[in-house]
Amino acid sequence: NAPLGLQAKLLRVLETGEFERVGSSKTRVADVRLISATNADVLAEVEAGRFRQDLLFRLNTVEIFLPPLRERREDILLLAEHFLRLYAIRYRRPLKGFDPAASEALLSNAWPGNVRELRHVIERAVLMAQDEVVTVEDLGLQNPRAVAATRLEEMSIEDVERLLIQKTMARYEGNANRAAEALGLSRSALYRRI
Repeated sequence: NAPLGLQAKLLRVLETGEFERVGSSKTRVADVRLISATNADVLAEVEAGRFRQDLLFRLNTVEIFLPPLRERREDILLLAEHFLRLYAIRYRRPLKGFDPAASEALLSNAWPGNVRELRHVIERAVLMAQDEVVTVEDLGLQNPRAVAATRLEEMSIEDVERLLIQKTMARYEGNANRAAEALGLSRSALYRRI
């Protein structure tokens, strides 16, 4: 997402280790290891001229492909339990786990927002839980069948927009670039709405 000019500066820092702070003319040296992540198709970005090929070569020493959460169903409950422990400690809530219906809801959700979305759902559940176990109601997940059953005329603009974004993200299997293009939005505008 960085402009080409910034990519050139980043490439220089990666190759030489030298940089100047903003407003300074003193050259400094950095000894760093860079880890980068993206959900963009970087090769397509290079072909389109939006990403420098030489920067890609410099960054792409070791590539690790991490599939989206919807393709790693076995990780959902493990991650949910991790986030539950984390937020239970942070908010001092004595929670023991998820009831079976909540676990099933977590497993059946599409998770277009990946782990970040799961983390926020669990944080909300910790804050909303009324008992020692998290219930489906605490999760606050949208039931797609219930939303679909509601007539558009009865929905607010925000709800219609949410439904449209959810359906488009599901259609493109969580690919934000393709969903944004289909909705006629920029990727950043789509993320703001999400």
